[in-house]
Order: sequence, then structure tokens, then C-alpha cells
Amino acid sequence: MAYVPGVALLAALVVGCSAGSDSNANGADSKAGSPTVTPAPPGKYLTLPAPCRAVPRGTLKDLLPGAAELPGDQQEKVFRGSASVTYDTDRKVGCSWKSDAPDATRSLSIDFERVVSYDPAVSDDDRADTVYAKKEKAAGLSSSATPGPDAEKNTGTPGEKEKSKGKGADAEKPEDPAGDAVASADPSSSSSPSGDAAGEGGAGDSSVGPEDALPSRVLGNLGDAAFLHDLPTRAGSTAQQRTVSVVFRTSNVVVTVRYAEQPALVTQVPDGKELQEKAQALARKLAETLSE
Repeated sequence: MAYVPGVALLAALVVGCSAGSDSNANGADSKAGSPTVTPAPPGKYLTLPAPCRAVPRGTLKDLLPGAAELPGDQQEKVFRGSASVTYDTDRKVGCSWKSDAPDATRSLSIDFERVVSYDPAVSDDDRADTVYAKKEKAAGLSSSATPGPDAEKNTGTPGEKEKSKGKGADAEKPEDPAGDAVASADPSSSSSPSGDAAGEGGAGDSSVGPEDALPSRVLGNLGDAAFLHDLPTRAGSTAQQRTVSVVFRTSNVVVTVRYAEQPALVTQVPDGKELQEKAQALARKLAETLSE
């Protein structure tokens, strides 16, 4: 009959489609047997703290002398701080404070950066460690040698000892490792690193000089990794300024603390030892807050 060839053709098409489906299914089964890559674990931190509320009022009073003597509204403005501009508060936040006292200007800034790895084979912690390592390298330091409990009583690694030898231009060449911190932390935006050490004050100056403060170095017992960068500079051609930065990493968050002083008188030298101690103390408080 005339319709038979048409039925036969339809049957052939059905058989062909079935064969194609079977081959696809077999292919899928063969791929399913291949080993799968386990994604790297995510970082501990999924959010960041409110930066302008991260430093207690009592700590701010200690770090910004003179602010407590201001009238109520001005005092509140100083302690409120100024939040840095950010487009993603879950990834990067910061805040800065500044206080002008009769004898000196003090400024403080903190910066939190939450690092996220978009490579499934690289963990957030490993990516954060890379970010931290770049900052450490910019400071001319190396954490290849783990600092001991008395790390702050000596110069630590050979690289740190070399940095403590000279106070000329070559000793101050490393860039500020806290480059992502809030720029307004500096009392004078026109300041620039130079070869003049902060200890070149006038004769008879009884203030603490840079030789009394330990040089930039890797720190122990602070987060997963940490270092301190001490940068004496001159603001303009006369005024002396000193900025101490403490950078540390805890899991997938990198924190930067910058604390600076610019004396009112040209003959005065910033107290490097005090700046270092207070910057480290604040960094440890922030590390404790993050771990809570």
C-alpha cells in the first residue's frame, strides 16, 4: 500500500533519535566518572565592622590629646571621625580622625579590607596573604624568619637590621605600605618622604629621637601576620612629621592602622617610641574585636 513507505521512514527516524539520545547519555556517564575539583574554603569573615565605631571613645581620647578639651560640639565632631568613601562596605571600609593641640597635630586612620578569591582553587585566606605580602614587601621587610616573643626588643631579621643602620635617603625609600588607608590621616597633605630623619631637631632638643624607637620590623603575636612601618618625614621644608603604620592580616581581612604626629614647633621631634606603642596597642584591640 502507498502509506507503508511513509511509516517505514518515520520508524527509521525514531530509531535514529533514540540512538543519538543513548550516545549522549553514555557520554554524560563517562564525564561523571572524572575527578571533581573541591573548591577552596571561604574566608572566616563575610562582613566588616563599622570603622568609625571600631575605636572606643577612651582610646580616641588617648590617641588624640587635646580633643577632650574642645567645646562639646567640636569634640563630638573629632571623635565621630570621617568615614572613607567606599562602594562596597562588605569589601573595604575606613575611618580617620584628626586633632589639633597647641603642641602638635595628631591624626589616626584605620582601614579594613576583606579579600575574596574568585579562583575556586585559591582560598580567600591565601589571596589575603598575597595582598598582605605586597604591603610587607613595599615596606622593605620580609617575614621569612618568624619573630619570637621578644621580637619588639630587637631588630629581628637581617633585612630589618640593614634598615636600622642608615637614616639617609636610601633608608626611607620604601613606599608607605598603607597606601590603601585613608589619605586624610596625614596632618599635612603636602608632606613627602625625604632623606631627613626625624632626629635632626635643634641642639639641646630633649624629645625622643628616632634612635630611641625601633625601626620598621615584622611583628609577632598579632593576627596571622603583621609588620610595623615607621616613616619619619618633613612636611614642607621645616615641620617634622612621623607616621607609624601597623598592618596585619587575620584570615581573609587585612587591617591597616596609621598614626601620625606633627609638632607645632620646628625644633620638636615626634616621639617615635610613643607612636609605635600606641599604634600597636590599637592594632591588637582591633584584632581582638575581629576575633570576637
